Amino acid sequence: MDLTYTDEEEAFRAGLRDWLATALPGLPAKPSPQDWPGRRAYDTAWQRMLYDAGYGEVHWDASPTQRLIFLEETEKAGAPYVGANFVGLLHAGPTIASEGTPEQRARWLPPVLRGDEIWCQGFSEPDAGSDLASLRTRAWRDDDHYVVSGSKIWTSHAEVADWCELLVRTTPVSASVPKHRGITWLAMPMDAPGITVRPLRTLAGSTEFAEMFLDEVRVPVSHRVGEENDGWRVTMVTLSYERGTAFVGEVVACRRVLAELAREARGNGRWDDPALRRRLGRLSAEFSALWRLTQWNVSEAQATGGVPGVGGSVFKLRYSHARQELYDAAAEVIGPGALDLSHAWTLDRLSSLSYTIAAGTSQIQQNIVAERILGLPKGR
Repeated sequence: MDLTYTDEEEAFRAGLRDWLATALPGLPAKPSPQDWPGRRAYDTAWQRMLYDAGYGEVHWDASPTQRLIFLEETEKAGAPYVGANFVGLLHAGPTIASEGTPEQRARWLPPVLRGDEIWCQGFSEPDAGSDLASLRTRAWRDDDHYVVSGSKIWTSHAEVADWCELLVRTTPVSASVPKHRGITWLAMPMDAPGITVRPLRTLAGSTEFAEMFLDEVRVPVSHRVGEENDGWRVTMVTLSYERGTAFVGEVVACRRVLAELAREARGNGRWDDPALRRRLGRLSAEFSALWRLTQWNVSEAQATGGVPGVGGSVFKLRYSHARQELYDAAAEVIGPGALDLSHAWTLDRLSSLSYTIAAGTSQIQQNIVAERILGLPKGR
């Protein structure tokens, strides 16, 4: 697998660096993490700047390698993350680009790229978290609409979203219909009657997640992506992006934090502890390997049509644990300051606890690796 960059790709990198150098100094101050309406306005304004500069379509119409370069360089430069727009840009948008009709692409992709519309994710349910295929939110046909009732949890950015990528059950489970076969992927407008959103507060005090209750919400059949009852296959496309390329910027950020930890340890005397130095050295090797794995996954995606493969599960499995280990090391470096919620590393440590759950638990990733890569039999 060739992990080098072409002259054209390096020219793309150089142009992006030049643009970031001129664009970033003029940005306003970032709103509080608790102010999601303010965060939405900030994040969508940044997305509009990217769009106007010609970088809006990098999340799906550019090559996977250009997407990798974009995420790497924006993180290195300290540019805003996709934030409130991450479901649209990194999950729903790429899925619609891959699986949607021409009409659906024309309707939903430009507003995401311009920062005009925000998406949230309606996958997990209170009784169907890790076992996503056990979802119970029901949808039945009424002429040219689906009527949807049920509930979702951990609905990312529901309180500021315009649309929801929603999984529903359109055929009940039976002896002839296994649970994976009766699921459909819908694009649901968040202003439709019958939707109730209740924000959930995280350990860090933010409310980027929410409960969502659906009471006979009407969704046009034309908003279905893929065929009826084929939503599980479409969902695998969504999750391949979520596990494959959505964490690229975060790997770069973790490598930066690791360098900052080393500087902090040298300054406060903790560098004298050989066990800590070994720990930081091992983490440096870990994140270097994860970056190479990311490049390999992107190269594979570029060679096979642009959709990340099951290698994303290998990455997500190891990255989730490495991130937690990184911020455990940060707590060791800063000592009592690790209890200070105003410290960025403390908030990141609390956030890291969710990574072995979000985007598929580590146990689910282990099953995927065992069955789809190693060829081991399914568990009973």
